[in-house]
Amino acid sequence: MRDSLRDELVSTGQQHVLRFFDRLDSAGQSQLEQQLLDIDLRRIHQLVHGKQQQHDWARMARRSQPPPAFQPGAPSDTVGRERARQKGEQALRDGKIGVILVAGGQGTRLGFPHPKGMFPIGPVSHNSIFQILIERVLAFSRRYGQPVPLYVMTSPATHDQTVSYLDEHDRFGLPAKDVAVFCQGTMPAVDASTGKLLMSSDRSLALAPDGHGGVLSAFVRDGLLQQALDRGIEHLSYGQIDNPLVQICQPELIGYHLLADYEMTSQVVRKSDPLDKVGNVVVVDGKMCVIEYSDLPEDTARRRNADGSLFLWAGSIAVHLFAVSFLERMSHSADALPFHHALKKVSYVDQLGMRHDPDQPNAIKFEQFVFDLLPRAEHAIVVEGEKSDVFAPLKNADGAADDTAADVRNAMVRLHTRWVQLAGATVIPGVPIEISPLWAVDAEQVTERMTEPLVIERPTFFHE
Repeated sequence: MRDSLRDELVSTGQQHVLRFFDRLDSAGQSQLEQQLLDIDLRRIHQLVHGKQQQHDWARMARRSQPPPAFQPGAPSDTVGRERARQKGEQALRDGKIGVILVAGGQGTRLGFPHPKGMFPIGPVSHNSIFQILIERVLAFSRRYGQPVPLYVMTSPATHDQTVSYLDEHDRFGLPAKDVAVFCQGTMPAVDASTGKLLMSSDRSLALAPDGHGGVLSAFVRDGLLQQALDRGIEHLSYGQIDNPLVQICQPELIGYHLLADYEMTSQVVRKSDPLDKVGNVVVVDGKMCVIEYSDLPEDTARRRNADGSLFLWAGSIAVHLFAVSFLERMSHSADALPFHHALKKVSYVDQLGMRHDPDQPNAIKFEQFVFDLLPRAEHAIVVEGEKSDVFAPLKNADGAADDTAADVRNAMVRLHTRWVQLAGATVIPGVPIEISPLWAVDAEQVTERMTEPLVIERPTFFHE
């Protein structure tokens, strides 16, 4: 091991990670050394021992205001849905739009031993989430005659399987030149009481993904930000893999973002309950930010307007639009995205090499959240979406209270049934309907495709 690394470990008080080093084989030594080289020991020391800005979330929440928002179709909508759609469509025709899909999660809570994107969620087709969302990107590329590059962020736990899966299925029709799969970074876990790096084995640190906010550093590290700039991509549509209804590439949403000339736009839904488990998009001291539901005091969450509506109404669904120029500027800022501390249970080996699987939180993990870019944007706004149209998160195994595969499939069926009914079809109650994005991406396109009234009496999958 190089002397400079040993010296840095000593100066940061982390030399204990070498206690097994001399007895490791060359492969084990190389693995541990590379892990140590890949992390910023000085930064870890600062995160553990430095004076971190501690937000008083309760105090911030109590002086929060609802965010400025476009509510498409409402009397207050000064842009107009049709104008927004036309603007978004032109950006797609001009090849100015790319997509980032964050797909680092595994299906652990689903009882699914693969990356969540591989989960067969189609209510009739049983197509995977990956297929549904990638075909959505392909549909817009075909519709507007320009390639839409797709950037898929994985985690170390999902990367290899995701790459193999997409290659096996020929990226569901997207050309190889238009798909880039990149892996988010990791951060080491530290002991909550001592700040010492934890080891998962004699040859490995206890590492964890650095959060969805790691998309910025990974996107830059792998040269994809520069690639997007070189391709003339000016705006990136961002979504997460656990929501099959996510409106990536949606022209209307893109149009509101462009017409207002914002650096960052977030799609939100109106909370149905004050205690909904979603982040709350608010404005504090003139800056837009997200306060997690767990940090929002209940009395503040329950505050209502005179008409009975929720005062803090905007629920985050992790759907954003970024100006590429904004991401480029943030890439040069070391503190663009702060690290959040999360107290978690982390398995580790002790100084004798004995493994421990704690039943109580024992470690601090460091994560970045992409929504922390909101207060850094010079101009930011939210656009409200109808929850039934845009948000059906897949998080839990069937049998849980909410966000199950059954819930998601039911949401997809309700949406697609509504689309075909608007086009004049009659659907026998209880009959599931599914629409491939390659057949139609919205109600208007369904109406274009459905040239005569139908009576749908059996499970039906509309596809190419």
